[in-house]
Amino acid sequence: MGAAGSKLEKALGEQFPEGERYFGLENFGNTCYCNSVLQALYFCVSFREQLLDYYSSNKNTVDAEENLLTCLADLFTQISSQKKKTGVIAPKRFVQRLKKQNELFRSYMHQDAHEFLNFLLNELVDILEKEAQAAKSDQETLPSEKVANGPSNAQANASQKEPFVTWVHKNFQGILTNETRCLRCETVTARDETFFDLSLDIEQNSSITSCLKNFSSTETLNAEDKFFCDKCCSLQEAQKRMKIKRPPHVLVIHLKRFKYIEQLGRYKKLSYRVVFPLELKLSDTVEDSDREYSLFAVVVHVGSGPNHGHYVSLVKSHNHWLFFDDENVEMIDESAVQTFFGSAQEYSSNTDHGYILFYESLGHSNIS
Repeated sequence: MGAAGSKLEKALGEQFPEGERYFGLENFGNTCYCNSVLQALYFCVSFREQLLDYYSSNKNTVDAEENLLTCLADLFTQISSQKKKTGVIAPKRFVQRLKKQNELFRSYMHQDAHEFLNFLLNELVDILEKEAQAAKSDQETLPSEKVANGPSNAQANASQKEPFVTWVHKNFQGILTNETRCLRCETVTARDETFFDLSLDIEQNSSITSCLKNFSSTETLNAEDKFFCDKCCSLQEAQKRMKIKRPPHVLVIHLKRFKYIEQLGRYKKLSYRVVFPLELKLSDTVEDSDREYSLFAVVVHVGSGPNHGHYVSLVKSHNHWLFFDDENVEMIDESAVQTFFGSAQEYSSNTDHGYILFYESLGHSNIS
C-alpha cells in the first residue's frame, strides 16, 4: 500500500483534509463483506465521533469485557490516531471477535454484507442497552435518603417501559407506519415499527425514488388475504400501505439484488440498473414532509452470483470520492459513481452493482 498510499496523498495534495485518515483494511480470507461495511460506517461521521467518545470515556473501566463494541471502537480509534495519513490496518481483533460471536461468519464462504451490517448494529444496541441497565441498577442499589419522597412505583415502572435510545438509534433508526384501512367502515388501523435500514425490491431500469414509491404503494387485501377488522368484527376487504413516519438521520437503503428463483431452486443476482442519486429527497414521509439526503457511501457487490464475488465500497469524505477495496484506497471522480448503478441489459460484463446505500440527512446534523 506504501506506493498507493503516497499516490493518494499526492492526488489530494494540499486538499488532504486536516486530521482525516484514509486506511485500507487487510482481508483475512473472505472478509471483504466486513471491510466494505466498516469503511462506510467509519465515514458516517456522527457515528464515528460518538463511537470514539464512547471509547475515550469507557476505556479506563478496569474489568471491561471485550465485545464487538469495544473491538469496533478500538479499531476506529486506531485508524483515527495514526501518525500517517494513509496506510493499511489489520482489523484482526474485530474479525476474531465477530467469528467468536456469530458462527454465521466463521466459514470461508462468501458472506452477505447486509446481514453483517444488520447483525453489527443490533449487537451494538444490545451491548449499550445492557450497559445502561447495569449502570441503572448500580444507581438503584446505592443507599439514598430521598426514597421516601421519590417517585411512586407506578411512575417508576412507567419510566422503565420507555425504550432506551442509544446513539446507534439516534443515527440509524427511523419509524415506519403500517396503515390498514377497512373498506367497509373506513377505520384505519396504524401500527408503528422501527427500522435501521430499508430493504427495497428492485426492477430493471428504475431509480431509488421509484423503488421508494413502490415500497409505500397501496395494496388491496381481498379474497383469502382479507383483513380482520376489530370494528366490524369480521374479515373485510382492506387497503394497506407502509409509510415512513419518522425518517432517520442516516438512511440506509438495501437493494434486494438476490432473489430466490423457484424454478432454479436457488438465489440469483439481479444486475438491474437502479439509479441512486447523489442527493435524495424523501417525500411522503409523515412527520417531515420533505427530508433531503446526501449520499456518502455505497457498498458494492462485485460478481455475477450470490454465493461468490467480492465487496468494495465508495465513500465521500470532505467532498472527495474514494474507492476502498480491502487494502487499496484510491481517489475516484464523482462521475464514476454512476458506473455502479447496474446493467441495462440482462447479460453484461459489468458486475459491480450498488448494494447498500448510505444517505445522510442534510440540515439535521445535531445528533447529541
